[in-house]
Amino acid sequence: MSKGAFQRNILITGGAGFIGSHVVRLFVNNYPEYRIINLDKLTYAGNLQNLTDIEDKPNYTFARGDIRDAEMLAALFRDYSIDSVIHLAAESHVDRSIKDPFTFAETNVMGTLALLETARRSWLPSPGGEIRDEAAPAPLFYHVSTDEVYGELGFDNTLFTEETRYDPHSPYSASKAASDHFVRAYHDTYGLPVVISNCSNNYGPYQFPEKLIPLFINNIRNKKPLPVYGKGENVRDWLYVEDHARAIDLVFHRGKVSETYNIGGFNEWKNIDLIKTMIKVADRILGNPEGTSLELITYVTDRAGHDLRYAIDATKIQKELGWEPSLQFEEGIEKTIRWYLDNLEWLANVTSGDYLHYYEQMYGE
Repeated sequence: MSKGAFQRNILITGGAGFIGSHVVRLFVNNYPEYRIINLDKLTYAGNLQNLTDIEDKPNYTFARGDIRDAEMLAALFRDYSIDSVIHLAAESHVDRSIKDPFTFAETNVMGTLALLETARRSWLPSPGGEIRDEAAPAPLFYHVSTDEVYGELGFDNTLFTEETRYDPHSPYSASKAASDHFVRAYHDTYGLPVVISNCSNNYGPYQFPEKLIPLFINNIRNKKPLPVYGKGENVRDWLYVEDHARAIDLVFHRGKVSETYNIGGFNEWKNIDLIKTMIKVADRILGNPEGTSLELITYVTDRAGHDLRYAIDATKIQKELGWEPSLQFEEGIEKTIRWYLDNLEWLANVTSGDYLHYYEQMYGE
């Protein structure tokens, strides 16, 4: 099928990453009439082995590149007639942002700005310029963000809503807040059609094992320490990644331009309770006596600027778009643990760094 035969040509950035690969897979499989162009720089967190099951699909194209590269972006928009963007590419690890804030500002802020400017120039007519073909799909710039832009909550019943004031506390969350503001500014200033979603902590298959859940699964399996910040009292709202991908699908197709949608799991856990639940499930699956891995818990000095509690109010997307999470955490965590234990080759390739060579093997570069 030629590129002109597709109903839509959607650029998904960061599509080789954890959340991005699930979104790419969903769109490629569910919408054969769409061409999906997956743009990823393939930093340490980008892994094309996440997408081996769809890499030969006729409506899938991979492009390696940096979202800060304006010339490359302009060529992609031109060559593939890009009419929509789902922007997930980002540096996302808080600890790394504390050590290297400039990289987070470059990618998350300047990269988003380069994408916005490319979309503006491609989709919106210049003064006296050619008007966009009204028969073509309405363009959309969909920016996927985080609940961390809102700051922290206390141990009460308050929740982050779409109207919560921004109050970022880490270089990572500050960079995402800035990118959110640029997206809204491009709508207000230029009329660029945009939508934003802010999600809670994701978990599930293909997550890079520097993050808590896959790290601890691997450590339990190998009887390594489970480092817990402070006393483990910090609270997070957890969302199964495939439920997040479904929400992104709904927001893309049915969300209102210029609106924000919070996506959460209605699923708050103290870190220490989450870890003990993981231990119980993992020990059972591994055939260990119950509680065996509890001795692996090691309390370490708390992270700088560690927000106390995040919790999303996802009522808006639930009421307006009919979305709700499909899995409770106990079911989702068992499914996740079994996936990692059933995919030890993937885990070994990631932890060893061998996955970094997959692009060269596939594309000969």
